[in-house]
Amino acid sequence: MTFSSSCFAPNTFALGANDVHVWRTTLDQPREQIESFWLMLADDEQARAKRFYFQRDRDHFIVGRGILRTILGFYLKCEPSCISFSYGSHGKPILESTANGDTIRFNVSHSNGMALYAFTRSREIGVDIEFIRSDLDVEQIAHRFFSPREIDALCKLPTHLRTSAFFVCWTRKEAYIKSRGEGLSLPLNQFDVSLTPGEPAALLSTRPDAEEAHRWSLIELNPAPGYVAALAVEGKQCELSYRQWPAEVTPNGERSSHLS
Repeated sequence: MTFSSSCFAPNTFALGANDVHVWRTTLDQPREQIESFWLMLADDEQARAKRFYFQRDRDHFIVGRGILRTILGFYLKCEPSCISFSYGSHGKPILESTANGDTIRFNVSHSNGMALYAFTRSREIGVDIEFIRSDLDVEQIAHRFFSPREIDALCKLPTHLRTSAFFVCWTRKEAYIKSRGEGLSLPLNQFDVSLTPGEPAALLSTRPDAEEAHRWSLIELNPAPGYVAALAVEGKQCELSYRQWPAEVTPNGERSSHLS
């Protein structure tokens, strides 16, 4: 589905059992906003930010974490600076489980200044966004990382469609492995996704467990011209809605230009 002004839901911050919220934002924020976000970060996040060599990369990291903390703060009804993250074996940030196991799950992706945040409850989720670049040898990269089925589908396309199809495939594969939280320890050629223009997003097959493909929903996102994105969600029943940061409506229903 394409992000447009007509498809964004009110930002009421009610996240039901089947809800999936996808937020879109830009990481290029005013200096005062960056400084405000800096104060929210934990010591380890501030230390990580300081390791970036370029100022723009440092600022984007601070903004990315600040927005994540701000949105989670509204969902959890707590101060953003009070949120604590733990990390999976491959670095995926997670929240600690609540007593009843009803935990908000989330994932974040950014490319060329644009970011997507995906949130749901008690099910795994992954999101990936990529800016379409024309300076890559997409067929060479595909032969290195894609499955034989995907390589065949890509090479059958007209030349002018291959770059966009490559990024469609890449984002779908990345969204799936991010949802699994296994990083590149899950080989990219061990599962197949759809990539042909006009074909619905789908996890077509998984190896060695063929049943694994039936556990997931794969959804195409169109965040903005020049970008492609995909969402992978555990399960088959979900209610997807889009939101824009800064929020237009606060949790109390009042108009606001910022969440922070």
